[in-house]
Amino acid sequence: MSRSSVLGVNHPGFRETGRRGRQRHRAARLFGVTLLTIGLIIVTVVGVQLLRGMVARERAREAWTKVMRDSRISAVAANLGMTRVVAGASVVRVIIPTIRLDEVVVEGLRDKDLWAGPGHMPGTVFPGQNGNSVISAHRDRHFHRLDDVRIGDLVETQTPETSVTWRITRREIVGKDARVIFETTTPQLTLTTCWPTRYIGPAPDRLLLTAVPVATRARNASAAVPVQAPATP
Repeated sequence: MSRSSVLGVNHPGFRETGRRGRQRHRAARLFGVTLLTIGLIIVTVVGVQLLRGMVARERAREAWTKVMRDSRISAVAANLGMTRVVAGASVVRVIIPTIRLDEVVVEGLRDKDLWAGPGHMPGTVFPGQNGNSVISAHRDRHFHRLDDVRIGDLVETQTPETSVTWRITRREIVGKDARVIFETTTPQLTLTTCWPTRYIGPAPDRLLLTAVPVATRARNASAAVPVQAPATP
């Protein structure tokens, strides 16, 4: 009798146990490879998105620098009724010292706009004009620290025409479907983002910060935001 027979190596039960062990090993290895592949895909997607956001942000800042340097009221454009702001145009700079936020705001709230920076809600006035100016951004991007802003904190907005210092006077949490835009006859600034800011998945609520102006300084009386002709019906 061979040594392997004496040790039971050739016993059917032993062979079955060995086969199961190899199967479990292969399954575990396949599971590990699958997790690694999924992880690499997620990291790649996130990396591409972050790079996309960085490029869009830098483009918005470059555009803003040009607007501040070269912007002017075009009499020709005004006569043609070119009053609608170009979607994605850099229109406002917003600074919140307490959270070290300094971002260029673009026109529009489309996802492609919000990659570049906070978005100015179309149809609302620009900061410093009579009415409610609304600026919104994603909680995991440019407004990720907005929840640290408190009543009494100061916000500065800059347009080619004016620089306005605002004081936060109201902070509230509302449902995502609640009405957040209210008309006013005096200048008001509303900053919004999803809430909770560190929520996993689609956030159920919205954080609203309301501010009123405490100081206004004229910058360049001949400046204006980028405009384009309204779309043909």
